[in-house]
Amino acid sequence: MEMKNELDMILPDVMKGLSACEGCPIHFSGGRRGLTVAGQQSVIEVLDDLIATFFPGCHLRRATAGAYGAEAMASLEKTAMTLREQVRQAFEYQCAINQCKEDCHKCDQRAIRTVGELIRALPELLRVLHKDVQAAYEGDPAARSTMEVVMSYPGVFAVTVHRIAHCLYKLEVPLIPRMMAEYAHSRTGIDIHPGATIGEGFFIDHGTGVVIGETCEIGRNVKIYQGVTLGALSFVKDDEGHLVKGIKRHPNVEDGVVIYAGATILGGKTTIGAGTVIGGNVWLTHTVPPGSKVYNQQPSPLIREVDGSWKTSEGPWNNTGDGI
Repeated sequence: MEMKNELDMILPDVMKGLSACEGCPIHFSGGRRGLTVAGQQSVIEVLDDLIATFFPGCHLRRATAGAYGAEAMASLEKTAMTLREQVRQAFEYQCAINQCKEDCHKCDQRAIRTVGELIRALPELLRVLHKDVQAAYEGDPAARSTMEVVMSYPGVFAVTVHRIAHCLYKLEVPLIPRMMAEYAHSRTGIDIHPGATIGEGFFIDHGTGVVIGETCEIGRNVKIYQGVTLGALSFVKDDEGHLVKGIKRHPNVEDGVVIYAGATILGGKTTIGAGTVIGGNVWLTHTVPPGSKVYNQQPSPLIREVDGSWKTSEGPWNNTGDGI
C-alpha cells in the first residue's frame, strides 16, 4: 500500500517531465491516425520469416516436402502484409518528424509499392545469397557442407540480413533497415550499415568485430576476416558545427580483395584495387593499386628463456634490465 501511495505522488510529475521532453520519441506516438512505430521484436519476426523463405529447414522451421509450395506462399503473403504495416508506420513516422503535410493515405500506398518491390527482388536476392554461401564453403577449409555454412556461420547470417536490409534502405524505408542491421550486429558481433553496397560472393570469416560503414562499396568475391574496419577517416562539419550527412566517407574495395584480421581501412577517397591482399593489423588511409600486397613490417618479439637470457627472432639480445 505504501508503494502505491508513493507512486500516486510521483507519477504525475514523472509524466509531466516526459511530456516536456522536446524531440523525445514519446511525442511521435500520438500523431495522425494514432501514429505508432513497429517494435523491434515484430521487425525481427518478419526478418526471420524472410530468411526461412530463403533457406527452408535451416532457420526456425522445418522444411516441408514442397518447400516452395502453397504453404510457403501463404507464409510469404502473411509476412508481406505484416511488413507492409511496419513500413507504413515507418513512413508515417518520417512524415511526422519532418512535419510533412501529406495525407497518410499516401504513406500506405507507398508502403504497398515498397513491399511489392522487395518481394519481386527476392529471387535475385536468393541467387546472390547462394553465391555468398558458396564463397564461404570454398573459402573455409573447415567447412564440410553448404548446409553447415548456412546453419552455423555468423558471417553468412549477417550478410543475409544485410541483403534484405540494404534492399529496404535503397527503397528509402526509414528505421527498419537499421533495426535489422542491429539485430544481426547483436547476434554476430558484425556491424554492417544497411547502406553499404556489397557484391556477390562476399565472405566474412569468423566475423566478430567487423565494421562496414554506410558508404562502403565492396566488389565481388571479397573475403574479410574478424576485426576488420572499413570506416570513415574524419567527419566533415558545416559552418554551424553540425556533421554533414550523405557524403562519401568510407572506402571502396574492388573485386577479389582479401583483408586479414584486424586491418583498418579508412576514408571515402581510399580504394583497394582488385586482387589486393591486405595483411593483418594494417592501418591504411590511402589508395593502393590492383594486385598489391600490403603488410606491416615483421615484428621482432623478445623472448626471455628459462636461463634468463634474451633473444629475438634474429638471435641473442643484450639487455641488462628485466625488460618485462
